Amino acid sequence: MESAYLQKCLGTCLTQGLAEVARVRPLDPIEYLALWIYKYKDNVIMEQLRQKEMIKLEHERELALMEQEMLERLKAEEILFQQQLAFQLELEMQEKEKQKTEELQTTQEPLNKEMSMESITRGEESAQSEESIMDSGKTLAEISDRYGAPNLSRVEELDEPMLSDVALNIDQDL
Repeated sequence: MESAYLQKCLGTCLTQGLAEVARVRPLDPIEYLALWIYKYKDNVIMEQLRQKEMIKLEHERELALMEQEMLERLKAEEILFQQQLAFQLELEMQEKEKQKTEELQTTQEPLNKEMSMESITRGEESAQSEESIMDSGKTLAEISDRYGAPNLSRVEELDEPMLSDVALNIDQDL
């Protein structure tokens, strides 16, 4: 009965302590074994705490990995969403640009026809008006009704001596 009790309570502790005494071979093995058994309880408690801490750290590491994976997925989704949004905006811009060009083309066609008709009639009128303007002797500002037309007065050309005439006069004076 006593051996069962000793086996149950001190079995692993005494076995490990005796193995440690045999490995170290101290000068006083009884005192060494007593101190080792006394310290054994603290060592067991510390080992249990270390095991609990390792389990807790492993659990936290798994949570951190899951969180990291979730963040990566969210970033990938955000990038994908931004790309889709940019693509959609680009398509909308292209569609608007296409509509604008179509509108411009539809509005330009009648205008071009009108302008070509007007230019033909203006061409005839302008030829006649240019002849009448030349004959009237008015300045450009007087003729034009546009804002910003130059208001230049008429300059009379004088008969100025030519350079060759001046050179001949100088030669004669010498």
